[in-house]
Amino acid sequence: MKQDKIDVKVITPKTNRDANGKIYVRKSQGTFQVLRRYGGWFLLVLFAAIPWISYHDQQAILFDLNKQQFQFFSATFFPQDLTLLALIFMISAFGLFFLTTFLGRVWCGYLCPQTVWTFMYIWFEEKLEGQANKRRKQDNNKYTKNILIRKTIKHIAWWVIALLTGLTFVAYFVPVKSLMLDFITFELSFWPAFWVWFFAACTYGNAGWMRSIMCLHMCPYARFQSAMFDKDTFIVGYDTKRGEQRGPRSLKATVKPEGLGDCIDCNLCVQVCPTGIDIRNGLQYECINCGACIDACDNTMERMGYEKGLISYTTEHKLAGNKTRVMRPKLIGYGIALTLMLALFVTQVVGVDPVNMSVLRDRNQMYRVDNNGWIENTYTLKILNKTQQTQKYHVDVEGLNNVKWYGSQTITVPAGESISHPLSLAVSPDELNSPIIKFEFILTDNEQFSLPVESRFIKKL
Repeated sequence: MKQDKIDVKVITPKTNRDANGKIYVRKSQGTFQVLRRYGGWFLLVLFAAIPWISYHDQQAILFDLNKQQFQFFSATFFPQDLTLLALIFMISAFGLFFLTTFLGRVWCGYLCPQTVWTFMYIWFEEKLEGQANKRRKQDNNKYTKNILIRKTIKHIAWWVIALLTGLTFVAYFVPVKSLMLDFITFELSFWPAFWVWFFAACTYGNAGWMRSIMCLHMCPYARFQSAMFDKDTFIVGYDTKRGEQRGPRSLKATVKPEGLGDCIDCNLCVQVCPTGIDIRNGLQYECINCGACIDACDNTMERMGYEKGLISYTTEHKLAGNKTRVMRPKLIGYGIALTLMLALFVTQVVGVDPVNMSVLRDRNQMYRVDNNGWIENTYTLKILNKTQQTQKYHVDVEGLNNVKWYGSQTITVPAGESISHPLSLAVSPDELNSPIIKFEFILTDNEQFSLPVESRFIKKL
């Protein structure tokens, strides 16, 4: 019995990858790429400039691991202030959740260091080796002397950028001036040198070679982002109703061919994608919302005389013909949590005292009686100066009358340092009406800042 044969058409997925999986990103121009480019440059300049900002002849922002302190302009934060660091991480997390719920993965497409450095490395590729198609062709053929020279220059440029990146990153933890001087004179100690070259190697490997591998297989954000998406999240989307059925046509055609949609199947949206996907296949976790495909498609639509927006920042509800709800419970919840944590952070930062003092009693001797019969107690004041200037403090007491001081009441503490100051207090027994009396040490500075610390005075039991 003769069986009917089914014709099978083999469709090769369109991609900008070669046979080995390497992605050749075509240059895209348009509104969103200008925004991404200038935003990236702003972040790069900010990243490089911050360690060089000085305040009162000191580095304004420095995570000094050796001294276990964080300098921020006139303030110094110590390990006991780590709740502020925890709040910063929580604010960053909820800020990312809020942004993702509202605008999808715009962090990945515009602000992520991996994206910024990757596009910077691609820029060097384009300038030294040519556009994407030319680079693909060169890599598939035998290298000529000219190509080898260009590739060598490219890798040297990559390493220079990577090294500057490593130095800048370490400058947030080591004073930048001494770091640069020691590096240039080859006198940098082992651990700073190790971290400089470690981060340089990471930058070179990630932005130069791994690129989309980091986004697709190593970054956890790409995996858990779907938990924050909903049908009202703004994503890069393709309007299937308007674009299908796809098909090529002449630029000179004044009438759209019957049965075809606006998509002319030029494949430019795929060629400009840094992660190598076809956005026309629907929402994919690989999409980083960089808008490169939007600009490429808009340029094509403009040349064809069609309306822009075949690919656009849109929502699943809008693509389905429904209304997008911007204000919704999930987004409002993230916004409220973010606002509360920001308020708590500002409150704690404003409430951080410029000085910290603790009082330790002498544990070896609870009290002693001097030659005049007065009761004497010994204390050690531990004073931490959190400012970036040397401070002179004055210490007094409240709650004790007619006190004799054995030790200076004026204490000088260098910037960002802690000292221990021993002293003794003597009080006449007639002034003591109970075995243990609560009182306060009062620490004041030149600006009349006052810090009370409670302690105990013990007389003969």
